[in-house]
Amino acid sequence: MPIRVMAQRFATLLLVAAAVGLMLLGRADNPVVERLRLAVVDAATPVLAALSEPIGTINHAIREVDELLFLRERNAMLREENARLLQWQAVARRLEQENAQLRALVKARPDPLPAYVTARVVGDSAGPFVRTLLLNAGQRDGVKSGQAAVVAEGMVGRVLEAGERSARILLLSDLNSRVPVMIETTRQRGILAGDNGPQPKLVFLAASARPQIGERIVTSGHDGMLPPGLPIGTVVSTSGDPRVELFARAERIEYLRLVRYEAPRLPPPARDGAQAAQRR
Repeated sequence: MPIRVMAQRFATLLLVAAAVGLMLLGRADNPVVERLRLAVVDAATPVLAALSEPIGTINHAIREVDELLFLRERNAMLREENARLLQWQAVARRLEQENAQLRALVKARPDPLPAYVTARVVGDSAGPFVRTLLLNAGQRDGVKSGQAAVVAEGMVGRVLEAGERSARILLLSDLNSRVPVMIETTRQRGILAGDNGPQPKLVFLAASARPQIGERIVTSGHDGMLPPGLPIGTVVSTSGDPRVELFARAERIEYLRLVRYEAPRLPPPARDGAQAAQRR
């Protein structure tokens, strides 16, 4: 009984002393201690592995259930999206037929289809005064100054300068960027001006223009270098100069396409003699 009482009284002190001793043995650079520690670890490893098997099985089952739930939700979302796309496909086909009939009726001349050059971004320059991208395509690939640079989401910028094997893209957010645009719904034209911020501003809008938050901004094509209708962004602020949130994020771009587009040109005016001959 006295021994048991003494052990209970000094148990905490003995455990602390044992812990300190083990710490000192662990710090000691002794081959015997090292072999002892390795032996203990080797002996404990199978036990820990056996104890971890049920936990690993439970974790794997939980991951499987989470993935199945996610797949079900994803499949439901895809089915809804597919149904909406089928509806839009029917609408698009009907509108395409109507547009073809109207073009044939008024004998409208369609715009030339643009060609594309795909290039890889090999460098970027992001500073307080310039925001550009360097591409591995140049004049030998048909790249010219002023061409639009686009990705799947929309327009990124335009070609600032083109060498024989490389080209530099001026981003829409750059302070020197000016692009003719229009509001997609109202067809009111303006200029998208960069200011080195994430949201360029709309300037030179008509006095009657009242852009609304959420309206899409696209290129107008009035400079003769950019095809009309390229998506750019949406209006996110209307206080002061309206601000536009760009669709394309330049910091995530690895590849982009350069649009080779030539606006239709009017035929040269006929001479007076030719006009007189036509009148006769």
